[in-house]
Amino acid sequence: QVQLVESGGGLVQTGGSLRLSCAASGRTFSNYVMGWFRQAPGKEREFVAAISWSGSSTYYTDYVKGRFTISRDNAKNTVYLQMNSLKPEDTAIYYCAARPGPYRTSPELYGYWGQGTQVTVSS
Repeated sequence: QVQLVESGGGLVQTGGSLRLSCAASGRTFSNYVMGWFRQAPGKEREFVAAISWSGSSTYYTDYVKGRFTISRDNAKNTVYLQMNSLKPEDTAIYYCAARPGPYRTSPELYGYWGQGTQVTVSS
């Protein structure tokens, strides 16, 4: 079992920045690919970014490339999502997730989830 707890969400103006954190406990954190997903009201949960177990490879969906950065600190069992140049359409609940295999973009392929943290971007 892996337990995940997100933090760092909040209300920010358009163009602002937030840094989300996801603290993991349980099984060896460095064995897992970590992903960030988001879900806006009335929409399906969607992939945002993922990072390999070592941190050497990162993956992003097109609409956050150049604005968001995923990173991890295996010594602290924590994964981060630095979000810059935020837009109102980035408003959603953001979730971190873990899976033991290669990175995937489908949320159904992640077995461990946090409770989510709300990000609201005002125009």
